Amino acid sequence: MSELKKVRKTRTGSVVSNRMEKSIVVQVERKVRHKLYGKFIKRTVKYVADDPDNQCQIGDLVLIEECRPLSKRKRWRLRSILETPAV
Repeated sequence: MSELKKVRKTRTGSVVSNRMEKSIVVQVERKVRHKLYGKFIKRTVKYVADDPDNQCQIGDLVLIEECRPLSKRKRWRLRSILETPAV
């Protein structure tokens, strides 16, 4: 029997908050086409992600990965920082 490897979901978004210890809030934006009118609408979702080294700053573009529940709201883990804003 072949083993099925579980593929973990990933999302790309910007860091909105890093006030918590070892945690960040990532806002992910996607565009959805309206069912009747066809116009594209922005939909945003906020995810609480684990940042064990406290390396993220507000405005960073990050890649987060789904993981086991780490706390009440934290179900995502920081995978990498893709881009940091120029100050």
